Amino acid sequence: MSGIIGRTMASKRISALNNFLMGSRVFASRTYSSAAKEMTVRDALNSALDEEMSADPKVFVMGEEVGEYQGAYKITKGLLDKYGPERVLDTPITEAGFTGIGVGAAYYGLKPVIEFMTFNFSMQAIDHIINSAAKANYMAAGQISVPIVFRGPNGAAAGVGAQHSQCYAAWYGSCPGLKVLAPYSSEDARGLLKAAIRDPDPVVFLENELLYGESFPVSAEALDSSFSLPIGKAKIEHEGKDVTITAFSKMVGYALQAAEILAKEGISAEVINLRSIRPLDRPAINASVRKTNRLVTLEEGFPQHGVGAEICASVVEESFEYLDAPVERITGADVPMPYAANLERLAVPQVEDIVRAAKRACYRSRN
Repeated sequence: MSGIIGRTMASKRISALNNFLMGSRVFASRTYSSAAKEMTVRDALNSALDEEMSADPKVFVMGEEVGEYQGAYKITKGLLDKYGPERVLDTPITEAGFTGIGVGAAYYGLKPVIEFMTFNFSMQAIDHIINSAAKANYMAAGQISVPIVFRGPNGAAAGVGAQHSQCYAAWYGSCPGLKVLAPYSSEDARGLLKAAIRDPDPVVFLENELLYGESFPVSAEALDSSFSLPIGKAKIEHEGKDVTITAFSKMVGYALQAAEILAKEGISAEVINLRSIRPLDRPAINASVRKTNRLVTLEEGFPQHGVGAEICASVVEESFEYLDAPVERITGADVPMPYAANLERLAVPQVEDIVRAAKRACYRSRN
């Protein structure tokens, strides 16, 4: 019952959704061109889905309100009219049910894209994601591929409370057999989603609700239907020589803002957009740290066993002798997300937190 109430509340917050349809259809380095086009993350995801569905009839989309309502966040806008109800399937409120159906379809060679209205609801389906999808290839000695994508908004939004604000990067990033991606820009979203759909293994694709409406420049290359980005490769968003800042998803934007502030104070920060949580681009991270000799990790998730903790371990194991200062780790607070706006702001990293941490790493601050 609490799950249904949570979904209803989320729907009202999005834009007073219609009553949920309960009918079930069951089926077993930065390079921009000088004339770069602006595109929202929402449109980037939508165009990637459209092009991959057009190129491969095995690709289909399934989830709550992806069809008639065109997606809770309009990521699937126009797809039902173009591809019909057999390839764009509205489901009941049953993540465990439609995720299991999707995994079964992937076993038989189809390429499902499963949408969760929020990744918090993926907990209802985590058995299928971990035990049915992630482990099948290994347990079948390579005889079964599971080409499935689990996608939807992840992490904190605004005023949605503890049960709808968690970051699942570390949760899914700890599981062998999964690939976990977290795009920041429109080019990230478009290129990584295409790569995820084409990949023969299960991919968890962590988007951010607050980025959907953000516009970014997109190169001519990225607009080509054949474009994709390599899984497992990070991107240097801003080159620097004094301190390395690693981030993913929405936090990349915060890191870039912090880098601008730091530059005015004579600190040159290198910002790495991880893009891929699993596999993690350890060589890129360590190469940057060996250049800057300092590291700040940034994420929205909880501090214990987080993505930043894994990055710290990698750097200590591979580049310890290059460090000139202790590693600084910035995370969300180690508490359930508060509902009150003033407390919520205190529970997630802010630009000023990054600036202070970078200054500490450079011995420019006592705070």
